[in-house]
Amino acid sequence: MLSSVVGMTAPVTPDSLALTDDLLDAVVIGGGAAGLNGALMLARSRRSVVVIDSGDPRNAPAEGIHALLGNEGTPPAEYLERGRAEVRQYGGVIVPGTVTSVRAAEPSADGDLRFTVDLADGRRLTARRLLIATGIRDGLPDIPGLAEHWGRNLVHCPFCHGWEVRDQAIGVIATRPMSLHQALMFRALTEDLTVFAADGLEIDPATRERFDALGITLIETPVKEIVADAEGGVAGVRLVGGELVPRSVLTAATDMTPRLDGLDELGLTLEELPAGMGKKIATGNAGATDISGVWVAGNAADPAAQVGASAAGGALAGGHIHGMLVMADADAAVAAHRARSAA
Repeated sequence: MLSSVVGMTAPVTPDSLALTDDLLDAVVIGGGAAGLNGALMLARSRRSVVVIDSGDPRNAPAEGIHALLGNEGTPPAEYLERGRAEVRQYGGVIVPGTVTSVRAAEPSADGDLRFTVDLADGRRLTARRLLIATGIRDGLPDIPGLAEHWGRNLVHCPFCHGWEVRDQAIGVIATRPMSLHQALMFRALTEDLTVFAADGLEIDPATRERFDALGITLIETPVKEIVADAEGGVAGVRLVGGELVPRSVLTAATDMTPRLDGLDELGLTLEELPAGMGKKIATGNAGATDISGVWVAGNAADPAAQVGASAAGGALAGGHIHGMLVMADADAAVAAHRARSAA
């Protein structure tokens, strides 16, 4: 393994890592598909990389990953464990923990960037570059009894979960205009679809006509609560007037916001998503942010990305980070060569 290349720190192994002292080429914050694939690209390029994994991925409640070629039905925990093993295979390190602070530090003598990452257990990492892959939080409509079904009988993505709920009695909790399109997506999966429109949600005549033509039931009475069955699944939707509308599956559009715990000092720029869907971290080419040395990949940069797209984004960012480090190393080597030649 390389240890003497100018500007490149020694590759990290679980046995050699001193988290409080060693300078790392990159720290990846987030141990999901995006973070692990970014780390894999870096580790395979002989970069020292540490992944900080809080252990609570967005898709943890799901029984399996879907629409990802070669991994159809794979439980998320199994998929991530395989990913962690692959990163370790090339010298990358996975550190369970949570980040409390990330900030830019004084650059090196030759001007190369430095960042410090503090963990909740008191350890500190210093890195040349950062990849943020923390994902997002899904905010659900504030309806009693709804949240406990998340990831099982309450789903949001027809591509991730649609086949598994096909031909069932599906109810769409419609809170914003995008929910009406969501209803059309799920209608392709079942003929028994009911839309529960939130109070104040405007439904244009064209949408009403589409619903009528497709046999979609539209209920505009406000929802009071979600009623569970004896097995903990969904029995139905109770309306304010007391009527219980039987449903076995619910879908709801979430309010998506990046997970920024401990990242405030970086000053990442957020931008609004269309149709009131939430926010994302603003990124450019390959996930680069407007903060030099910081990249973002996965749902924090693209909330709609499924596992495959998130992994691809991580790979793209990891490759870009390595490319930038290559240039920094080359510039440092040129500067050192000039100094030696002038001596």
